[in-house]
Amino acid sequence: MTSRSRSLTRAALALVFAFTAAAQAQGPAADYPSRPIRVVIPSAAGTGPDVNAREIAGELAKALSQSVVVENRPGASGIIGTQLAAKAAPDGYTLFVGTNNSMAIVPSLYDNLPFDVAKDFVPVSLFGILNVGLIANPNLGINDVGGLLAALKAKPDAFNVATLGPGSFYHLSGEWFSQVAGPKLNFVAYSNTSPYADLMAGQVQLLFDALPVAAGHARAGKLKLLAITGKERHPSFPQVPTFTEAGLPSFVPIVWTGLFAPAGTPAAIIDKLNAAMRKGVQDATLKERWALTGGELRAMSPAEFGEFVAASRAMWSKVAKQAGVKLTQ
Repeated sequence: MTSRSRSLTRAALALVFAFTAAAQAQGPAADYPSRPIRVVIPSAAGTGPDVNAREIAGELAKALSQSVVVENRPGASGIIGTQLAAKAAPDGYTLFVGTNNSMAIVPSLYDNLPFDVAKDFVPVSLFGILNVGLIANPNLGINDVGGLLAALKAKPDAFNVATLGPGSFYHLSGEWFSQVAGPKLNFVAYSNTSPYADLMAGQVQLLFDALPVAAGHARAGKLKLLAITGKERHPSFPQVPTFTEAGLPSFVPIVWTGLFAPAGTPAAIIDKLNAAMRKGVQDATLKERWALTGGELRAMSPAEFGEFVAASRAMWSKVAKQAGVKLTQ
C-alpha cells in the first residue's frame, strides 16, 4: 500500500469514527420521543398546579408529536409525587412539573426528605409565573396597603388572615409580609378547604394568594385587591398598585410552574424538551388566559431556570427560618 493509499484509508476511518461518535453522542435522543411521556404532578386533579401541568403536557404533545400523560400523585405535602419523579429512570419518559411549593417551600420546611431537589432533578424550563395579591373582603373599608397597616397598628387583632395551615404558601406569604411590613398577623388555618367563601362572607378578612381564583371575584366587586407583586402594575389590573409602590419592594412572592427531568437525563433530551417549552409559551390562547389572572408565560434556558429555582428556594428558606416554621413528616 502506498503512502497516499494509507493516508486516504486513515482519512476514511477518521470520518467513520466521527460519524459514529456523533451518533453515539445523540444516543437515546436521536429518536426521542418514540413512546408516550409521563408527566408527574404532586397535586390532586382539578387543582391549580394540575391545570398548569395539563397545559404543559398539551404543549409538549403538540411540539413533540407524541402523547404526554399527566399522572397525579398527591399526598404528604407533595412529597410522594416528588419522590416518585426523582427516582424515575433518567430517559426523558418520566418528567416532573414542579412549582415554588414542591421545589422551594417544601425543601425549606422538612428535614430528611427522601430526595434532594437540587441534586435529583435537572431543570428544563420555566413555564409561567403568577403574581400574588393581598386580597381583602371589600366591606373592610380599606383601599390599600397603607390603610391596612394603619388599621393593624390601631387594632392589631382586628383582622384574620386565611391560610391552608402552617407552612402553606398562604401562611408563609403572610409571614413574609409581616417580616417586611412590621405588624404581626392573625392566621386562621383551613384544612385543605378553600377559604374564599369565608373571605367573601367576611368570616376572615385577608388572604395572600395568586390571582386565578380571586380575579373574577375582584372584577365583580366581591373581593378587593389591595396590592399585587411585580415590578410594574399588571396590565390586567392597572388600577391595583404593586407592593413596591406601597413601600414594600422586598415583598416579592410569586407562584411559578416549570418542567424538570430526573438527574442524569441526557442533555440532548433536555434540549429537545426546552425547545418544546419555548414553543409552548408562545401559544396565544394560553398567554391570554395567564395574563387575565395576573400571570405571564415565560420560558428559560435550563441554566437560567436552575438559577431561578435556587434563588426561589433561598428566599422561601429565609422566610421559613425567620418565622420559625419547621415541619415533620
